[in-house]
Amino acid sequence: MGAQPQTGSTERAAFNILLTIGFCHLLNDAIQSLLPAIYPILKNSFHLDFGEVGLIALTSLVTASLLQPLVGHYTDRKHKPYFLAVGMGFTLVGLLILSRAQDYRTVLVAAALVGIGSSVFHPESSRVARMASGGQLGLAQSIFQVGGNAGTALGPLLAAFVLPRGQSSIAWFSLVALLAIILLARIGAWAKKGRASRRKFHTIHADGGAHPAVASQHSVLPGKKVAFSLAILIALMFSKFFYLASLNSYYMFYLISKFHLTLRSAQLHLFVFLGAVAVGTFIGGPVGDRIGRKYVIWCSILGVLPFTMVLPYANLFWTSILSVVIGLILASAFSAILVYAQELLPQRVGMISGLFFGFAFGLGGIGSALLGKLADFTSIDFVYRVCSFLPVIGVLTALLPNLEPNKVHAARESTA
Repeated sequence: MGAQPQTGSTERAAFNILLTIGFCHLLNDAIQSLLPAIYPILKNSFHLDFGEVGLIALTSLVTASLLQPLVGHYTDRKHKPYFLAVGMGFTLVGLLILSRAQDYRTVLVAAALVGIGSSVFHPESSRVARMASGGQLGLAQSIFQVGGNAGTALGPLLAAFVLPRGQSSIAWFSLVALLAIILLARIGAWAKKGRASRRKFHTIHADGGAHPAVASQHSVLPGKKVAFSLAILIALMFSKFFYLASLNSYYMFYLISKFHLTLRSAQLHLFVFLGAVAVGTFIGGPVGDRIGRKYVIWCSILGVLPFTMVLPYANLFWTSILSVVIGLILASAFSAILVYAQELLPQRVGMISGLFFGFAFGLGGIGSALLGKLADFTSIDFVYRVCSFLPVIGVLTALLPNLEPNKVHAARESTA
């Protein structure tokens, strides 16, 4: 952690920072994924319907999504090295309240606090990952994001072995938040110590001028074209995260209802799916660095369509296989989408990171709530049949401008 945040830092020092912030992302998202893993427990304890379960997800995720762009915009202008540790403090308090909640309203308050913690974490930690990238923006975001997805996968697994002891056992996860606070405080101290050099690093890299190869990869687009491109990226995010909401929030219910699995068995199936999401997230960034992010987005969103169409009609064995394939393919899009958006507005890294992480959380929360209501009125099976058509939206990728022809050419020359 003693590496200096400056342009002259070694690759080893940059990867030390990347791995640390990626591990903190793992801890943060393991806590975030705890909520979906305990939905069945909360449903039974408080006698909730699916709509009320969806509202818990909406409370946590929308709290995170609404604040993230504001946090990113603020920290683009103001240096706040300890924001990360402070945000994780909200998460810790939310966990303690959730472990002692006696009514549904208190559960919603706890979920909101956990969401606030996440809203601070994602834009600032994404900025740290970009600063430590050494110009390999896709790889850096993949390392950062795969930590989060690994944590999301671990949440249900930890819940399967810890939470059978009851709601009060959620308090044990506050130790995870405490560890994250310690690590994030050290990152804050590192950032504060090298403030002057980090400002230079951020100015150079955010403007794409640190390396000629990086500077040349950005096309100068008019404002309307940038806005149009961002709108397309948001539509693609809608497709991705509404579909993921159907699996993150209701996959266990689907397996229990259709195949009569036990709660623990369903949690383990969810862990396998989320593990595939983590692997897919890592693949998308480096591949985007090599072949171009637009092509990764195209293959990820539209390419998953045949598998989502088959899933609602598959038996248990093929459902498990298809969920892994869907997780691998669909998850590869987010690193590419985020870095593509950052390249559209490289001077607004914090705001863009907050905006897109915020949309990810918000769309997931809205999707959970709406799909929960749809399941109440119809069935879980019907939800998966409807959601299977969402990847069709991927055809909009064809309208995105290609920002990266110079970068891909430079990468090929460097390996020639």
